[in-house]
Amino acid sequence: MATSTGKTEPASRRLAAQLRTAIETGELAPGDKLPSERKLVETHDVARNTAREAVRLLADEGLVTVEHGRGAFVRVKPKLMRFGSSRYSHKLRERTGLSPFRAEVEAQGRVPSVNCTSIEQVPAPGFVVQRLGLVEGTHVVRRENHYFADDEAVQIGVTYIPLPIAQGTPLLHSANLGPGSLYARFAEKGHEVVTIREEISARMATPSEVEQLMIPDGVPVIDVVHTSIDQDRQPFEVTTFTMRADVTGLDYTMPVERSE
Repeated sequence: MATSTGKTEPASRRLAAQLRTAIETGELAPGDKLPSERKLVETHDVARNTAREAVRLLADEGLVTVEHGRGAFVRVKPKLMRFGSSRYSHKLRERTGLSPFRAEVEAQGRVPSVNCTSIEQVPAPGFVVQRLGLVEGTHVVRRENHYFADDEAVQIGVTYIPLPIAQGTPLLHSANLGPGSLYARFAEKGHEVVTIREEISARMATPSEVEQLMIPDGVPVIDVVHTSIDQDRQPFEVTTFTMRADVTGLDYTMPVERSE
């Protein structure tokens, strides 16, 4: 099979793609044992080394675990859930002293880590100008973070903060934001998040996102455009999240409007 560049895709990657599809569709369920190398050789007409390499590729992606002497098994791992209605809770931040991501990941029994890859001042992109009601050309602080659960890359977040809010705080220049992280610093500047707006869509990943998040072939990403709104009903920050759809789930609980 030829790729988009005209090169022939290695047999091991073709076999890995077939097995990955079986896992994603549930044909191979969590905990199921993959066919043995001998069986893969027989059913897919490949060399034994090809079968072994295909399983290794799946193990590198975290889809299977290989147990010496027993074989390879589909990994049993629930999706990392994002609880949109509760993750920004003031009580949660005070109780844990953690950022929404860290508190959420720890509550699900996993180990969070965050790598702040850049902090810079840039002209606000159009979608940020629109959501924050800024004048076109206004500069904002742009902070990019890469998020991990159990050392597995799960999402990229890019936060845009108006300069007057960031001035005089670690938001302007530091990766370490202190207890309570981002939203504690906003609260200190008089902006307590009381309402959020999150716009959600899905698409295929860009080559850069595939590399940064180690996304398997054919897996889309979830885009979340988050806007924080304070006690005076003023929007004060925008964050875009790019999430691996194969390891992330969204869970929102919200009131439904009722007629008077």
